[in-house]
Amino acid sequence: MKVLFVYPKYPDTYWSFSYAMPFIGKKAAFPPLGLLTVAALIPDSWEMRLIDLNVEGLSDDDLQWADYVFLSAMTVQRESAREVLSRCGALRIKTVAGGPLFSTCHDEFPEVDHLVLGEAEVTLPRFLLDLDQKTPQRLYLPDERPDLSCTPIPRWALIDMRKYASMNIQYSRGCPFDCEFCDITAMFGHNPRTKTTEQVIAELEALHSRGWRGGVFFVDDNFIGDKRKLKNEVLPAMISWMEEHGHPFFFYTEASINLADDPRLLELMVAAGFQEVFIGIETPEPDSLRETGKLQNHDRDLLASVRYIQRAGLQVQGGFIVGFDSDSPAIFDKQIRFIQESGIVTAMVGILMVLRGTKLHSRLASEGRIISTANGNNTDTTLTFAPKMSPQVLIEGYQRLVRTIYSPDYFYERLMTFLKEYRLSGPSPFSTLQWRDIRAFIRSIFFLGILGKERLHYWKVFSWTLLTKPRLLPLTITLTIYGFHFRTVSDQICSPPRSDR
Repeated sequence: MKVLFVYPKYPDTYWSFSYAMPFIGKKAAFPPLGLLTVAALIPDSWEMRLIDLNVEGLSDDDLQWADYVFLSAMTVQRESAREVLSRCGALRIKTVAGGPLFSTCHDEFPEVDHLVLGEAEVTLPRFLLDLDQKTPQRLYLPDERPDLSCTPIPRWALIDMRKYASMNIQYSRGCPFDCEFCDITAMFGHNPRTKTTEQVIAELEALHSRGWRGGVFFVDDNFIGDKRKLKNEVLPAMISWMEEHGHPFFFYTEASINLADDPRLLELMVAAGFQEVFIGIETPEPDSLRETGKLQNHDRDLLASVRYIQRAGLQVQGGFIVGFDSDSPAIFDKQIRFIQESGIVTAMVGILMVLRGTKLHSRLASEGRIISTANGNNTDTTLTFAPKMSPQVLIEGYQRLVRTIYSPDYFYERLMTFLKEYRLSGPSPFSTLQWRDIRAFIRSIFFLGILGKERLHYWKVFSWTLLTKPRLLPLTITLTIYGFHFRTVSDQICSPPRSDR
């Protein structure tokens, strides 16, 4: 059997980091971990190839080589996934699809030959067995949640690691919280399921043995869902492994704000090599937090929590949302003020997204407020639901918000706030510099320090860091490049529709 794994293209969003990639000579931020894991569940006797449309093109010859084309996609990759399916249909190539997009919206893809939904450890073996017996069904639905101790190491040999800025690992699935707008609990449940400590170390070994050095993203939706296991088993093992191997990686992940409540967990994460954490702040408005069930954020000093995490040695990336029913037009200035005061340099702000499978979608559907299916891109200003706020006020307020926080004045002021709060721990970043870091530095000088409209701000923060906190210089350069990416995306958000030009 010949199988071609195809990963659809991401549009330009905050998470794509597409405008930052040229600085380091990479094609994409992350490889398609889901497909690589699915590939590891496929019999070794099958011939396998993988094409990630974020790093290379897909030819008709590629498609015609395959007996089956396997696709996995996030909701935001919907348009690219449809294009691939259309090409497969024209060439009469059989398709197998799974992943978040197809699991929540499988009724929208009648052209797919076989839908293998939910977590692959459960449904893929049933499909493979039926295929072997020449009786494959069209739809495979999950009937349980798998034990992650059975999840194999991703088949890294299918990709060229040199094309990516970071590798990734999944340690856990599920989240103990129940935010109304989030589809994680619908897909993976409330009780976090984790891999064993031995599996985590084996995955680190697999990346290391293939020559990878640099960033590793733990893609868990809430890495700290099982704090006890992390503190007692996983993080101590990671600390030992990192010390034995000369600290070849640095890590980043996603977590909830209650990370700030556990000093020991913070200490261990930093000691293990974690440098960044994405946290869903969502909003500084208490009524909106209560409305959406974000109880872990409610009744706490969010600014103090962010600063505590920064001082412990972790950069905080933040997710923010406008458009909750409780939001008034004052929310835009409140968000700007909070983002600036917090020193969250990488602030990802979007209009509330109503994903299928969420409690929010069910509620708004019952109220007759769903307009269309969300495309998964939270930087899109096309509303898919009827907000309580005037749609024009919401869109214009959102555009002003992102235009403001990523203007050079506001961005570099926020960057300085962060650098003054942040406490760097661990080995000197200069000891782990690679050629791509030197390339990024040179390109940042040219494109940001010479040609960029932010050049005065760039040299001011560069000089301050060099004289005051020189160990933070590599991080400062990285964040200025992030700023360029986010500013470019925000310019697109604020541009008028093409038909209006």
